[in-house]
Amino acid sequence: MKQFLAFGVTIVLVICLYKSWGSPTNGVSHYAYDDGDSSVIGGEDNAAIDQEHRRAGPSPERLVLSVADRSGQKQQPNDAAAGRPGPLDDVELVLAQSKPQRPPLRKGAFVAGSAQKRHHVPSLNDLGPDDLDRESRLNELHEAKRQILELERKIQELEGRIPRKYPDVTFLNYKNRKRILITGGAGFVGSHLVDYLMMQGHEVIVADNFFTGRKRNVEHWLGHENFELIHHDIVNPLFIEVDEIYHLASPASPPHYMYNPVKTIKTNTLGTINVLGLAKRVGAKVLIASTSEVYGDPDVHPQPETYWGHVNPIGPRACYDEGKRVSETLSYAYAKQEKVNVRVARIFNTYGPRMHMNDGRVVSNFIIQALQNQSITIYGSGRQTRSFQYVSDLVDGLVSLMASNYTQPVNLGNPVERTIQDFAEIIRDLVGCKSKIIELPAVEDDPQRRKPDISRAKKYINWEPRVPLQEGLMKTIDYFRKELARSNHSQRNIFVPETTEFRSLL
Repeated sequence: MKQFLAFGVTIVLVICLYKSWGSPTNGVSHYAYDDGDSSVIGGEDNAAIDQEHRRAGPSPERLVLSVADRSGQKQQPNDAAAGRPGPLDDVELVLAQSKPQRPPLRKGAFVAGSAQKRHHVPSLNDLGPDDLDRESRLNELHEAKRQILELERKIQELEGRIPRKYPDVTFLNYKNRKRILITGGAGFVGSHLVDYLMMQGHEVIVADNFFTGRKRNVEHWLGHENFELIHHDIVNPLFIEVDEIYHLASPASPPHYMYNPVKTIKTNTLGTINVLGLAKRVGAKVLIASTSEVYGDPDVHPQPETYWGHVNPIGPRACYDEGKRVSETLSYAYAKQEKVNVRVARIFNTYGPRMHMNDGRVVSNFIIQALQNQSITIYGSGRQTRSFQYVSDLVDGLVSLMASNYTQPVNLGNPVERTIQDFAEIIRDLVGCKSKIIELPAVEDDPQRRKPDISRAKKYINWEPRVPLQEGLMKTIDYFRKELARSNHSQRNIFVPETTEFRSLL
């Protein structure tokens, strides 16, 4: 009976202690937040900190576990005399075990053993003065970076609202406006043809695989309602609706067409088949850009369109020479069998802005070497001859041939013949440098004489070159000088097309 009585008294005591200490809070047994006592160890400053902690909510750093009576009972004198630890002794024990940076605990509070084992999450109060200063600087840097990115985004948005300025184009109604496809339209000659046709008011579609063409040659038309750019290799079929086709797609300089001979042959055979097939399907007129290379190293001088040529079919130039000869053969086969309306232009040496700086041609090589005050290199003796026409003259000839009813091949070139040696001296004098002219070994299968007979062009399409050599060379030299002066991508060197009125004055 006494044992049962003792057991009952023990249970009563446990219940009383449970009620006086409080129920478990936030997973910590036998402890509770002390929300009723605003007095803390350390005075009024700590009371303000405690008030801030209560407003911030019950985070782990602000958890204070009370073991004292909620009514604020104080330590009894007999407990202190007996040497038994009271609530304040417990607080001192906790303060001794905790880190110095921890905020002071409230009066009559200590951290339970289970709470001491909990992971400590650092707060701003745990950081020293240096840490707080570094944190403040990092926050300022992040905020500045965010503001810069936001300003850049707003600038791009505002720039997008500003309408782009395009050259003034002629307005054509739907009866006179044509949809024209230019294969290789981002290249040297093709981009100038794009400018001409756009200025005339036609809708122009450019298809280019950008092997030698460059997007910046036509970037001044990007976004215009009459212009469309398609990244496409003409070796693959193209299905669009057009009225006329200028087939200019092919590398034209020796280093470029020798780089991948098989690809050059495919472009001039499969590409031509795809263009002629498109013209057959939609009933479009097509102009094939051939070359003076079909004459090879000629035995007849000057070269008329009736000359069949003198070509090495297995030489290093054969991929281009024979490719263009097959292209002409395909054109007239389609014209006879499928009734396709074809034009063939045999283009001689052409120069002007937007030429590749490293295309290995005579004009670009000599100008670059002269501008950099390097020795001007001539392959061979320098007595071989060439005929050079400015690119705007060639564009006029292509457009005139397309508009004509003449279907036989037509030479488009400058009948004024000059030796390579004379041409090098002219460029050196125009640049104003003191470069030496040196001779290097001759190139295999390099033609010794090249001069077009343009009697057919004069008679049937009323065309002949108009731009003097010195005038065209000065424009080209100025373009290359600006190109060499570029040091980053933002420095644009855009050759703006001439207006229709200016061209008509010429």
